[in-house]
Amino acid sequence: MRLTDFWTRLEETFGPGYAASIASDQVLPELGGRTVEQALSSGEQTHVVWRAVVAAYPDRVPARLC
Repeated sequence: MRLTDFWTRLEETFGPGYAASIASDQVLPELGGRTVEQALSSGEQTHVVWRAVVAAYPDRVPARLC
């Protein structure tokens, strides 16, 4: 998954303002206690980070984006 696709999915799921907050403020256990931004900046693959988001917010992410 390209980085632009990742951000598009995140913004589609949470809205532009809240997506930024999710990415910078929410520590996800699935990412080893890192935020989305920390995981991406440390080189984690986007599809791994997206799967962590889906796992953390299963009721929020539309099925077509899983």
